[in-house]
Amino acid sequence: MQTGTFADWRLSVEGRVAAPRTFSLAELKQLPSRTQITRHTCEEGWTAIGQWTGVPLGVVLDAAGILPTARFVLFYSYDDWVDSIDLFDALHPQTILAFGMNGRDLPIPHGAPVRLRVETQMGYKSMKYLQRIVVADEFDDGGKKGNIQNGWSWYAGI
Repeated sequence: MQTGTFADWRLSVEGRVAAPRTFSLAELKQLPSRTQITRHTCEEGWTAIGQWTGVPLGVVLDAAGILPTARFVLFYSYDDWVDSIDLFDALHPQTILAFGMNGRDLPIPHGAPVRLRVETQMGYKSMKYLQRIVVADEFDDGGKKGNIQNGWSWYAGI
């Protein structure tokens, strides 16, 4: 990866999809996007309001041809975390793959080049540094890299 440009970065979308594929940052930015101002509620007790720009996760899943049996979406990060959400939250219009924050490209400390934003759940569900998305028919807790085995709730709705 080239520092700051993410020219070599790719997001893989695989699993229960008709056409597994990868997206470059430029390809994600060409898809229909949305900008939303939302509150990030941290499990540590702080909150912050930010402006996020990105492509709705549902658009990306549609581009890969999500199969009718799919029920969950798993996320894998470059910093070795695994998390998942159900399809209901994945297809929520405010669930986005954010590449922009406060009118600029997403900064590295906030998850660049792309992070998940799940506005219906606590902040830790909005995974940073996305590497891979896997669509699944069955629940997978992520094992030792997932939230449950690390003391966190799988569903953290707000």
